Amino acid sequence: MAALACSGEQEGTKRHCCKGEVELGDCGSNGGAGDGVTKDTFWPIVNAAGDKTVVLDMYTQWCGPCKIIAPKYQELSEKYLDVVFLKLDCNQENKQLAKELSIRVVPTFKVLKHNKTVKEVTGAKFDDLVAAIEMVRSS
Repeated sequence: MAALACSGEQEGTKRHCCKGEVELGDCGSNGGAGDGVTKDTFWPIVNAAGDKTVVLDMYTQWCGPCKIIAPKYQELSEKYLDVVFLKLDCNQENKQLAKELSIRVVPTFKVLKHNKTVKEVTGAKFDDLVAAIEMVRSS
């Protein structure tokens, strides 16, 4: 996989999840919302979400725009309680999943429904992310 580009350079908490209160581990030092997922936990959580909308924040520890949007992502997770919010640190450990999800730039947000990506937002574009979540939730 090619090295990820930071969009700024190019142009263990408990959460309410689809299966009730779950503890999946902390989200790392990025400070954002959502359950931290790995290559082993991502698809089982997405599958368990059923009809719920799932939003995945793919970030790296070194990405400035990722750190800037993290508090706003946290706010969204508190606003949309019917949506499952997840975070994936696109590090070496999760390289295979990042490749499978076709990640080229961080941050990238995937909005999934019924196990399929239906919207994608690249870069720290908060308004675009909100619009994508709203659209998928209402479909």
